[in-house]
Amino acid sequence: MVQAVCETDFGDIKLLKRGKVRDIYDLGDKLLMIATDRISAFDVVMPDPIPDKGKILSKISLFWFEAIKPLVQNHVISGNVAEYPAECRKYSEVLDGRSMLVKKAEPLPVECVVRGYLSGSGWSSYQEHGEVCGIRLPKGLQESDKLPEPVFTPSTKEEVGTHDINIDFDETVKRIGRKLAERVKELSIEIYIRGSELAAQKGIIIADTKFEFGIVGNEIIIIDEVLTPDSSRFWPKDSYKPGGPQLSFDKQYLRDYLTSIKWNRKPPAPSLPKDVIDNTRSKYMEALKRLTGAEL
Repeated sequence: MVQAVCETDFGDIKLLKRGKVRDIYDLGDKLLMIATDRISAFDVVMPDPIPDKGKILSKISLFWFEAIKPLVQNHVISGNVAEYPAECRKYSEVLDGRSMLVKKAEPLPVECVVRGYLSGSGWSSYQEHGEVCGIRLPKGLQESDKLPEPVFTPSTKEEVGTHDINIDFDETVKRIGRKLAERVKELSIEIYIRGSELAAQKGIIIADTKFEFGIVGNEIIIIDEVLTPDSSRFWPKDSYKPGGPQLSFDKQYLRDYLTSIKWNRKPPAPSLPKDVIDNTRSKYMEALKRLTGAEL
């Protein structure tokens, strides 16, 4: 049985932050970022982890960070524990496969969301207003329809347990300035298009995704994770059929389960049955295998 990592506790290294999934330690001029097996849905962390999830996310992110380097630099220094500082290496059993040594960056206070298909909160907004984040869409679209072109629909970045809020481009400009807003919009759409093309060759549709950017010096880099089942909707290409929800290789399965039991989306989250944990893990593993050709 795989032992899940819910939380790390390295007493002699300064813990900077615990996010929904990642534990981040401060190493002075660098950060140690660990992807645990925690999983969140509707911005609430579940009480039960998904074994190996952190390793899957790390492997997929490292794959994509390398693939999109021609478009944007990233924060990764190394994903190899042997290259970490000495104080980290003694925790190699926990760190191996689920951690990265990364540059310190100033994170932008917005989530950069790109949608290529109409789903999730985008579909809800379209049904109600005919638009998503202030972007007017054509009439008569169905759920899961491919959009005429990818759209940039940013959101706020809230703390754990608080829902991110969709914002329009004007609000993004207010928060980070026009020049930066235009650049991250352009980059986000470029990365989404490139990622979608590569994923399509592996039989996966990337319906939507979110990116995080940071500033190092005067350079914009991509940080956190990229094009994973936690940050994206992955649909199998061979079963795609617009007009309703799709099969997926992401946490939509978990969201659907939580909706089916009528959970109110507020803490505390309910315990997850074993089959929901196992099925979620297998969906993430399938995404890893299809995208990278690798297994754990």
